Amino acid sequence: MPKLSKMLRKGAAALGFYKLYEKILENEVNAAGELPSHIAVILDGNRRWAREEGVPLEKGYEEGARRVEEFLKWCYDLGIKTVTLYALSTENIARRRKEEIDVLLNVLRRYLERERRENELVKRRVRVKAIGWIELLPSDIAAALKELELRTEDFNERFLNIALAYGGRAEIVDAAKRIAEDILKGVIKLEDIDERLFEKYLQTAHLPNPYPDLMIRTSGELRVSNFLLWQIAYSELVFLDVYWPEFRRIDLLRAIRVYQARSRRFGA
Repeated sequence: MPKLSKMLRKGAAALGFYKLYEKILENEVNAAGELPSHIAVILDGNRRWAREEGVPLEKGYEEGARRVEEFLKWCYDLGIKTVTLYALSTENIARRRKEEIDVLLNVLRRYLERERRENELVKRRVRVKAIGWIELLPSDIAAALKELELRTEDFNERFLNIALAYGGRAEIVDAAKRIAEDILKGVIKLEDIDERLFEKYLQTAHLPNPYPDLMIRTSGELRVSNFLLWQIAYSELVFLDVYWPEFRRIDLLRAIRVYQARSRRFGA
């Protein structure tokens, strides 16, 4: 189905309908009310897009990275405060070919270097944090991520979390271990443990809103793939039949419109 979606988008753009549709969506979203303050995205479909387009895998990841840059601008211009992106899981590292992971990491390496030179996120006053087991990444990438975190750590207007070498189950297990260590040290007591305290041991504890209001997954897959398992308990989930390198602003607006149309009851 992603092929059909691509054909429809290209046809609409060729006929001049794309901008009209985008404007209609934007007006509907602005008129509908509250926007999500935190959007999480599973960036899926880069490899399949490259295969279907008959281009090298690196081109797929390059297009995906360009889409990330555009996506962040769209979100921040709309007033969305927090974005969390799922770029690389612990399962990806364990199960995919090293050559493939190296291609993705090389693209990440280049974009981190460009951010160091151009300071686009710094100019937008975005606090950046890498969540996951960053020690599993090459040392130069880990160091570049740490440097970016330090350059932006004083910002509190916008937040960008990049999930790399990340797994939701592992995050919960790690939090439980650190809570147990603090109990043994006498820092906390067993009776102190509740959801609010547990949240402080998660990798999203620095966020004013650690719970995504809206989670988007691209490529047509209908699963969460071990992403933010604690945090998305009451998130609105939207699955889009579009590969990430093809994601457009209208797709973001469509997802937000779906979010706005839902009644969030938080289990009530």
